[in-house]
Amino acid sequence: MKADQRLDCIGLYCPMPIVKTAERIKQLKQGQVLEVVADDIGIKGDMPAWCEATGHEFLGLEAAAGEIRVYVKKTHD
Repeated sequence: MKADQRLDCIGLYCPMPIVKTAERIKQLKQGQVLEVVADDIGIKGDMPAWCEATGHEFLGLEAAAGEIRVYVKKTHD
């Protein structure tokens, strides 16, 4: 999946990937996609829940070689 920005959260554990995502999403324009790369499996449940709570769109995830890539579309300011 193509993303407008990438956020490296390797080595960070809950809740830091969500905290960093919340900070970075503010820098994006509406409609842009953020790719978050993490190795904490908690992000698989945390990111969809965060998107539901904040109104941003969870586009899915890919997992390979110990890395989890999640994609979030900014839907509002």
